[in-house]
Amino acid sequence: MGAARNDADGAPLDVVIVGAGISGIGMAAHMEALCPGRSYAVLERRERLGGTWDLFRYPGVRSDSDMHTLGFVFEPWRHEKSIADGPAILDYLDRIVDQRGIRPHIRFGTQVLSADWDSAAGLWRIEVSTPSGLGQIATRFLYLGSGYYDYDDPYDAAIPGKASFAGRIVHPQFWPGDLDYAGKRVVVIGSGATAVTVVPAMAQTAAHVTMLQRTPTWMAARPARDAIANLLRRILPDKLAYRLTRFKNIQMQALVYRRARKSPHKVRAWLTRQTQAQLGSHYTAPDFTPPYDPWDQRLCLVPDGDLFAAVRAGRASVVTDRIETIDATGVQLASGRHLDADVIVTATGLALTMAGKIAVSLDGVPIDWSQHYYYKACMFSNVPNLAAVFGYLNASWTLRADIIADYVCRLINLMATRDVAVATPLLPADHGLTDDDPFNFSSGYIARARQLLPKSAADMRWRLNQDYVRDRAWMASDPIDDGVLRLEPVAGERAGAALEAAL
Repeated sequence: MGAARNDADGAPLDVVIVGAGISGIGMAAHMEALCPGRSYAVLERRERLGGTWDLFRYPGVRSDSDMHTLGFVFEPWRHEKSIADGPAILDYLDRIVDQRGIRPHIRFGTQVLSADWDSAAGLWRIEVSTPSGLGQIATRFLYLGSGYYDYDDPYDAAIPGKASFAGRIVHPQFWPGDLDYAGKRVVVIGSGATAVTVVPAMAQTAAHVTMLQRTPTWMAARPARDAIANLLRRILPDKLAYRLTRFKNIQMQALVYRRARKSPHKVRAWLTRQTQAQLGSHYTAPDFTPPYDPWDQRLCLVPDGDLFAAVRAGRASVVTDRIETIDATGVQLASGRHLDADVIVTATGLALTMAGKIAVSLDGVPIDWSQHYYYKACMFSNVPNLAAVFGYLNASWTLRADIIADYVCRLINLMATRDVAVATPLLPADHGLTDDDPFNFSSGYIARARQLLPKSAADMRWRLNQDYVRDRAWMASDPIDDGVLRLEPVAGERAGAALEAAL
């Protein structure tokens, strides 16, 4: 086994951050600003930062939230487009890690295999795989910014007949760099955010692109450029313009979501009118009217109405049907219709996972996350010195990443001030909590992963809440030492203190 890499003097690190995507970089930036002098490392399995934005290389890859809320609270988004493509987001992240001195703390090509809490030492002992072999790292606090889906194995929809297809089948998560689809017939299977992005991008050069969906998805067109944001940036300092735009967009997101929950029929009618106006004579109700209410699943953003424009131009079409089989020349549908294809893209969804598939244990006993409750949307019942990021389903991911990173940094500073080493959200077996489902969504990836996810309760301390405005105020005002979070020395120090008291 390779030598351990801890701090420069061989001491355990104060914090290990897993993942150099948005969540991990956000935490590192907060460490630099709020915990100066604390040692930390960012462990990234890939050879480049960016996480999702480095992994996904499919045509048109872009944010599905505006960058004034997907961007960090501390770093203004300065691009003209608020709905940004993958390269622009990577540029933004690269600028942050270089300007804030984060890059020297990132260890690329370092995959975390396991993490075991050693209660006697008050340390997480982490096993990693690197190009030079296996190694171990010790840290006082573990921060999981590894995302929520499986980077290695996307959801397999088990479509029959794939082996018989004479063309090429690709999944967006593993887009091949040599795929040439110019002048070819393409069928994209799926109707979620990835499909809605891929279809208009491929339609620019393909002979024709068909989006084949089992059920429609609610879509909302909006300009890729935020005119108000761009105006504010011209007349105000960057930080003030960004803060005002961020406030505006957060409030608008919350308003639409609340409206969809309170009066779904009105939001259905509004989205339908918008889609009809975008498509004109190409609008067909069966293809654009989902069987569920808006925000029962996440809305699909259509920047500048690009998908609708491709349909109007005849370069793309939408078909609602079920697949009977894939054959040598395309897709045979249950209705009897056949979709000829040279390329098939299976945009059939993601597979969720907990803790980045890291084998996490407490004193050698594996953690079953489904038997633990969320604590303040980032820690977990009876699990010490560990936090993880799971962003909002009804708003931008980074909104939660920001408030969690701020909370964890304040916790680390409080622990240092009080000279304690362990922070554990204590929940007794007879807790009496009332379970509640914060994932009030019918999305397939959520339904498939419910048995893996931690529990949530009605009590704000023990839930993964889905209301950013409320969460931000509550996390800032609720004391860290709240009578639930136990702050104490490590086990060995407790035993020594008890012995000293007895003598």
